[in-house]
Amino acid sequence: MSATTRPEPVATVRVHDVSDFRVAVNASFVPLRVTPSRHTAFHGMIRGAGVDQVHVTDLQATPHVIERTPELIARGDQPYFKVSMMLAGRGLLVQDGREALLEPGNLAVYDTSRPYSLVFDEDFRTMVVMFPRHLITLPPELVGELTAVRISGSEGLGAVVAPYLRQLAVNLDQLTGSAGARLAHSALDLVTTVFTGELGLDGAGADPHRALMQRIRAHIDQNLSSSDLSPASIAAAHFISTRHLHGLFRAQDTTVSTWIRTRRLDRCRRDLTDPLCAGRTVAEIAARWGFADAPHFSRVFKTAYGISPSAYRAMPHSALSR
Repeated sequence: MSATTRPEPVATVRVHDVSDFRVAVNASFVPLRVTPSRHTAFHGMIRGAGVDQVHVTDLQATPHVIERTPELIARGDQPYFKVSMMLAGRGLLVQDGREALLEPGNLAVYDTSRPYSLVFDEDFRTMVVMFPRHLITLPPELVGELTAVRISGSEGLGAVVAPYLRQLAVNLDQLTGSAGARLAHSALDLVTTVFTGELGLDGAGADPHRALMQRIRAHIDQNLSSSDLSPASIAAAHFISTRHLHGLFRAQDTTVSTWIRTRRLDRCRRDLTDPLCAGRTVAEIAARWGFADAPHFSRVFKTAYGISPSAYRAMPHSALSR
């Protein structure tokens, strides 16, 4: 995991050559192949800012094709989800055997760990929120069912979330302030809510297995601060056996204790750089999220992020690792 947490300044790049645009795109996202789609003058602009591993980009350009190829994926970059919303023009997203034609207001998600392409046949403007897959509570295999699926921004949950994302894209300077991390994670919470609705995890007709896992994950998040949170307490709260509970998490290639620890560490990481928590010691923040033993917390935090909690808290402004 990246140890980066401080806000980036808003960076603006204007280009009039596809080679320069390719360099800028690769610096803003992950390695991509960029090919202009017609022999006319090329121009583009990329504005971006990020905080706490969440990067928001406002991108405008003339027609071109973007490809995330197996060869580029093989370089071993960290896997990210990218949520895109068209602001002007149209684009075609292709991934996992699906195609989504995106028009203004439409949202879609794609996964950088698998090949995808984006085709823009006209001048366009889009905003992209890119973040490591572990920052949302839904497992990657579930989100994978939504890649290259058009989500309307004018009805349902999309109509609630789209305006927030649009305002975030046009007010990138807000990400560089003291509230930047809260704004970024609010965007992820809203996106997760949309995904949950699209997957049918919140309705009466939801698949019982998926709905149970969603309730369990929500229960864990709501009780992270409790010292009583354990496989036994979680199983009892959902009227299942601990064996069944362990089986549910094993099917997702993780364990209950690993999931709890990861969620607790993420909450601690946020608090360590939250101005509202500046008066709390590292030990107090750790205890707030269920780590009663401060030395143990320091060890697991350093194992997860490669840096001690105190050093993480004191980090200066730095660029997002992509």
